[in-house]
Amino acid sequence: MAGSLETKAKALKKPDARLDVFPAFMKVAGRKVLVVGNGGEAAAKVRLLGETNARIVVVSKTIEPDLREAIELFEAEHIAEGFRPAHLTDAALVFSAREDWKLDKAVVDAARIMGVPVNAVDKPELCDFYTGALVNRAPIAVAITSTGVGPVLSRHIRARIEAMLPRATGELARLAESFRDAATKVIRDGALRRNFWARFFSGSVAANLYAGKTGAARSEAQRLLNSMAGEPGFVWLVGAGPGAEDLLTLRAQRLLQEADVIVHDALVPADVVAMGRRDADRIAVGKRKGAHSVPQSEICELLVRLAGEGLKVVRLKSGDPMVFGRAAEEMEALRAGGIGFEIVPGVTAAFAAAASAQIPLTLRGVASNLVFATGHNAKSETLPDWADLALKGATVAVYMGRTVAAAVAGRMMSAGLRPETPVAVIENAAHPDERQFAGTLRELAVLSDRAEVGRPVLIVIGEAVGHAALDKAEPLAPQRAARIAAA
Repeated sequence: MAGSLETKAKALKKPDARLDVFPAFMKVAGRKVLVVGNGGEAAAKVRLLGETNARIVVVSKTIEPDLREAIELFEAEHIAEGFRPAHLTDAALVFSAREDWKLDKAVVDAARIMGVPVNAVDKPELCDFYTGALVNRAPIAVAITSTGVGPVLSRHIRARIEAMLPRATGELARLAESFRDAATKVIRDGALRRNFWARFFSGSVAANLYAGKTGAARSEAQRLLNSMAGEPGFVWLVGAGPGAEDLLTLRAQRLLQEADVIVHDALVPADVVAMGRRDADRIAVGKRKGAHSVPQSEICELLVRLAGEGLKVVRLKSGDPMVFGRAAEEMEALRAGGIGFEIVPGVTAAFAAAASAQIPLTLRGVASNLVFATGHNAKSETLPDWADLALKGATVAVYMGRTVAAAVAGRMMSAGLRPETPVAVIENAAHPDERQFAGTLRELAVLSDRAEVGRPVLIVIGEAVGHAALDKAEPLAPQRAARIAAA
């Protein structure tokens, strides 16, 4: 019960994060939709309605050329008389585009008496509903509206979606419709059926159709349907990136929406986990240094078991799964269990930290090599193996190194690296509460004693760090910085 209440509390958004409107699509095919007005605004609404199969009726004594052209183009009906409430009879919707507050208010009042939803163009305070920027890929439609910042943002988002949805998306939807009944009959398991549709819309079926090969697309769809009967589960090892939602890859977002189960680490933010399908199971297997809640062997067994039950599993890891993400152990277990899997890369912490602090990890004439290192090996021993690489001009990015920072600095200086070598430390890279610290290799030792730096840190060591934009970073050794300033 406690867990259920906690889940509900997390799902409940604050009032300012909720919508003031409920998005819905109105059925208008063959139904009368009224447009009242005589100018450009009325013409715009006729053109918008022309994207549908509505029966468009325009009411106005006179009409301007722009509106006349729209009426002729979309074969709308024109009633050449002043507006009367009787015009609302049997209307599904009404748009008042009279470009005058009092005249629009008269249409709104009459529509509400008649029980007809009404939109007064550019007068949101009078509207029962809003129309958004429309992306038409019939039978698919995407409408975007923003009551707060108006049409500019809506048009911007529309342009982005237009670019994301190929013109043939509607044709793909119609092909899918033709396979819907067969898929329901052939693939009884709901999870497998969801996977069929995921592969239908993102694999060779869609690729062929977008390339204009309709016959090949249909053949591929049939082949996919035939192959799906009794298909086993599948695992995606997905990189969640450093934590910022907008640094998640498009493929990772899509897979989160398709997964039956999301097995996630502790460092993956709740907002990213929440991007998964609403009805997907979420299993936390958080591992932090010194406090592993679930042993790695059990995680491997869990992935094999879930996929063996026919489920589609996303194993969500912070950063990139192939960079200190223990992916090798999980891949080995999945291979041994005969489970199919795929790797979906993510933005690793070193890249996120470098981007935030504008650190050139490689720099011509300064650093031509880049080393990813961890502060510990499997036996929790500090690793000195990469110290000599730093001597040769490499930039070294040290993951999970806060508690051993003093040992790392000592080993590197003992190997011959200059004590004044520039160092940057990024805590919680790419998060809103990110902190940046700057100093030298000699000062790095103090990081081990700074208990307030408790979240994941990335240490970057090398001459290239000296070319970073760290003028606003906190001093790595505040007391030493204060003494130098005083002197």
